[in-house]
Amino acid sequence: MEANTSRENVMTETDLSRRAVLALGAAGTVLAPTLVRGQQITMRPNEDGPYDLVLAGGRVIDPESGFDAVRNVGLKGGRIAAISDVRLDGSETLDAAEMIVAPGFIDLHAHGQQLPAAWVQAFDGVTTALELESGLLPISRYYDLTAAEGRPINYGASVAWTYARISEKEGIEPDGTLQWFQQAFALNTWQNTLATPEELERILDRVEGGLRDGGIGIGINAGYAPGYGRKEYHELARLAARHEVPTFTHVRYISVIEPLSAFEALEELVALAAATGAHMHVCHLNSSAGRDVEICAELLKGAQDRGLPISVEAYPYGAGSSAVGAELYRGNWLERWGAPDASSLELNGVPLTQAKIDELQAAEPGAVVVMHFLRPDDDAEDRRLLDRSVLFPGAAIASDGMPWSLGASLVEGDVWPLPDGAFAHPRSAGCYARFISGWVRERKAIPLVDALAKTSLIPAQILEASTPQMKTKGRLQVGALPTSSSSISPR
Repeated sequence: MEANTSRENVMTETDLSRRAVLALGAAGTVLAPTLVRGQQITMRPNEDGPYDLVLAGGRVIDPESGFDAVRNVGLKGGRIAAISDVRLDGSETLDAAEMIVAPGFIDLHAHGQQLPAAWVQAFDGVTTALELESGLLPISRYYDLTAAEGRPINYGASVAWTYARISEKEGIEPDGTLQWFQQAFALNTWQNTLATPEELERILDRVEGGLRDGGIGIGINAGYAPGYGRKEYHELARLAARHEVPTFTHVRYISVIEPLSAFEALEELVALAAATGAHMHVCHLNSSAGRDVEICAELLKGAQDRGLPISVEAYPYGAGSSAVGAELYRGNWLERWGAPDASSLELNGVPLTQAKIDELQAAEPGAVVVMHFLRPDDDAEDRRLLDRSVLFPGAAIASDGMPWSLGASLVEGDVWPLPDGAFAHPRSAGCYARFISGWVRERKAIPLVDALAKTSLIPAQILEASTPQMKTKGRLQVGALPTSSSSISPR
């Protein structure tokens, strides 16, 4: 792991500055050897002080061991060096009394890979923001651009299968940015045609090259190219299994009607996990399954219970966000979503009409819109359906956070604070605060330690077999690594 030292995450003030927010989210663990869920966890002894930074008197929670008590945490040399009930001496001390000291949140699904978006996520407790569903390509260019710009939090990406497909189908070369992908929604061939054997071979070659360049698995944004072949998905799963990395799939169909339903798409994913042994990760179960979440969750849980390598994520909102030109919003899209009318789709917070949607799809297909597939704040049944995804056993919380925009332009570069009028889906700023406040504090639907597992430990565990850095993330233990601005890449 190569540290990016252009923005060193060291606490220099105790006010609510950007650096203070990062220090509050950075910590490590406690205790001695213990048996948790049938597995032995080896707890390292405390290292001797003095320490670089001490977090004093906070409520320390480690989601792996279940430890939960008031302690002092000492950090030294970029790692957690001590957790103690006695006073620790450090070069700097932060009074954490009446605060919770927990692992930084690991977001597996963060499209906001621009510097201002990273700062916003840092204020939401995120210390690692990964672009895994869509991915990027070329991976090497993405890492170079991001390192040059600097980041306050960890970053990384999967290899974007869609980028490889667009390149082969449309004859244009990707540049490692999200903007390139947004512009591709003006083209249709890549979304709705099969690849020839020669095209498929070149697509796979591009994806495999991205894995060699440090891609964290394969991003399979199938919902944006539903016309691709079943055999193509099979070959991508085989490639992932061969390289021992996960796939991160936005499933082929988002629909409550059959055929071509979300249930059918998830069946395809389950079958590939069984046939190839590839680790298949389901992105945003809540928006993929929508009103069919009960039967879809039952399908996935049954597959997991039978030992298939399938993991799941969800975000705590009943609204999704993507480009208006996507196939998700074409044809009988209202029927497929189970939505009442076109006003379920919004642009910059303003409900749309079908006429306006048609206009945007023709003139500005990359425009980012918000789709309300559930109304959990207004409807008890919708809230229950959202709970089925958010509280799915062993599922991670992942934001699916979007970039910030001013009109048609992204807010990027060293810009802070966000300019007036900047817009993004609320989950881009408040995903984790909403989950902790709504599901833990207000509704008491899940204990805090289990909620913190969903935001930190479980995401780390999903990745740690292929990305060893994650074995020291998501825990609050001696030897664990607090947040640092660096790239995350596979072994």
